[in-house]
Amino acid sequence: MSGRERSEVVGTVAGPGEDANEFVFVAPADTSIKTGEFITYTVPVEGDQRSVFARVTNRELIRGLPEGFLADPGVGPETVAATVGVPTDDTELYRLRATVIGYYDTTMTTFANPRALPAPGTPLAIAPDRQLETVLPNLGCETDERDVAAMEGVAHLGWLLNRDEGATDLHIPIEEFASTHLAILASTGSGKSYTASVLIEEMMKPTSRASLLVFDPHGEYDTLAEMQGEESFQGMDGYEPDIVYYDPDRLRVRVSELTIGDVMSILDDPSTRMQERLASGWRAMQNEESRTWGVDELVARMEAIYGEDDASVGALEWRLRRSIRRNDLFSPSQNVPLDEIVDPGQCTVLTMDTLDRRDQQLITTVLLRRLYRERLDDLRGRESAVDHPIFALFEEGHRFAPASGQAPSLGIMRTITSEGRKFGFGLGIISQRPSKIDPDVLSQCGTQISMQIKNPNDQKAIRESVEAAGEDVLRELPGLTPGQAVVSGDAMNTPALIQVRERLTTHGAESPDVIDDWREAYERRSREPTRSEPADFGGGESTGPQDLD
Repeated sequence: MSGRERSEVVGTVAGPGEDANEFVFVAPADTSIKTGEFITYTVPVEGDQRSVFARVTNRELIRGLPEGFLADPGVGPETVAATVGVPTDDTELYRLRATVIGYYDTTMTTFANPRALPAPGTPLAIAPDRQLETVLPNLGCETDERDVAAMEGVAHLGWLLNRDEGATDLHIPIEEFASTHLAILASTGSGKSYTASVLIEEMMKPTSRASLLVFDPHGEYDTLAEMQGEESFQGMDGYEPDIVYYDPDRLRVRVSELTIGDVMSILDDPSTRMQERLASGWRAMQNEESRTWGVDELVARMEAIYGEDDASVGALEWRLRRSIRRNDLFSPSQNVPLDEIVDPGQCTVLTMDTLDRRDQQLITTVLLRRLYRERLDDLRGRESAVDHPIFALFEEGHRFAPASGQAPSLGIMRTITSEGRKFGFGLGIISQRPSKIDPDVLSQCGTQISMQIKNPNDQKAIRESVEAAGEDVLRELPGLTPGQAVVSGDAMNTPALIQVRERLTTHGAESPDVIDDWREAYERRSREPTRSEPADFGGGESTGPQDLD
C-alpha cells in the first residue's frame, strides 16, 4: 500500500469545532497535512470498530519561533535561536480543523454518519490510498478496499491533489454522470476543455464504448481522432472508437423540423398580424403528409389563406427568404441523419465554428428535439432510429442554455435535463461562466467538476445551483491552478480535490503563442516587396504607388 499506513499517527484530536460535524486537532509541522487531505480515526459503532473519514478544512500555526527571531531578514531565525539557546526541534505546531464525512457503510455503499465527534486525545492517521480510491467515488462497492482500476464503466479522471501522482487515483462511474448530467465549470484557461476531453477518452475505451455527441462552437476537439489506431482504445474483439466530424457543410436542418417558435426567433420582430399569418400557414403545412417543403410552399399556403395581395404575407415572404431560404443551414428536404451521428462506440463532433450563434442554437434545438423523440419512442417500444443511450456534451454551454432565456435551444435542454434520465439521454455542460447558465439546467447537472473560478457572481451561481457545493468546496475554487478540480455530486460519495490526468490525445484548444505569431508575420512581411503611397501634406498631388525596391 502506497502512502502512509493507517497505524502512523499524524495528529491528535483537541476537541469539537464550531460546526456540529467539525473537530479540531493538533499536529507538528513535519506531518505536512494540507487543506483537503483525508484523515481517519477509529470509533466503535454498534459494537464494531469503524474507520471514520474526515476532510481537513483549515490549518493555522499556533506555536512557532517568537516574532523577534524573524525581525532581521539578513539573519536566519534558526541562527538567532541557537545563539540564545532556544531549541528549534519541533518548535512549530499547527491547529487544524476537519469535517467528519463518516464511515463507509458496505450495505448502503456510501458514507454513514457516526453521530458523534471523536473524543479529545483520539489519534488520527492519513487515510490509506486504496481505501480512498474505493470509497470516495460512488462506485457501489460492497467492501471498502478493492482494485477499482479493474472495474468496467469507470473513468480515470486523475489523482488526489495532496498525494503523489498515481498514489490515490480517482475513478468515477460513467453511468452516474452520463445519466444524471454533468457540469464542468472553470474560468478560461483553467482546463475545462482538457478535462472534458479526458472524460471523452475514458468513455470511448473498450470497457464503455459510449455513444457521444459533442457540440463544438469553436473547433476545439479536432484532435480526438488520434484515438483511432491507438492501443489504449482497442478492444480484444477488434473494437476501436469511431471519431466522426460534421463540419457546417454537412449540417442541415429540414424546414419542416422547425417549430413556429423556432421561426419566430429567426425573424426580426414580426408584427402581430405577421405572427397570426405565419402561425396559420405553419399549422397548415404541418398537417401535410409530405415533410419536404420549404419557404416557397409556406408562402403559397399563406397566400391561399389570406390572398396574394395581403401586405403582411408579402412582408413575411421577404423576411423568410432572407432568413431561411438564403441560409445554407436550412433545406426543404435534407436533414442530418440521426443514425450517422449517434452510434455505440462513436464520438461525433459537430464543428460549428463558422456558424453564427443563432444558427448554432437552431441546429442544436432541432437535433436535440429529434434525438429526444427517438429515445422516447425506444422507451415506449416503438421503432426508433436511436435504440441506445446517448450523451451530448456542450462546449460553451451558456450559449445554448443561457440564463437570459434568449435561445431557442433552452426549452429542449430544460426538458432533457429534467426528464432525460428516464430515456437514457444525458447532457454535459462546459462553461467558464456559471452565472450565465440557466439555473434550472445547471441545478439538474448531478455531477460537477469545478475548477478555478474567481468571479463572485459565478461562485454564487454554483452555491445556489449545485447541491454538493458546500462552503469548503467553494473556498477552494479561487486558489486552484490549471488542471486542478473539485469533483462532487452524484458520481462521488463526498467531494474531492484532484489533479486531472494527462490526456492520451493531443490537446487542441491551446491559446496561440502571440509573440511567435507576431514574429512569423513580421518575417513574412519582410520578405515581400514593399509598396507604399507617400503621405499627402497638401500643396501637391500624390503620384500613386511607388515601388521602393
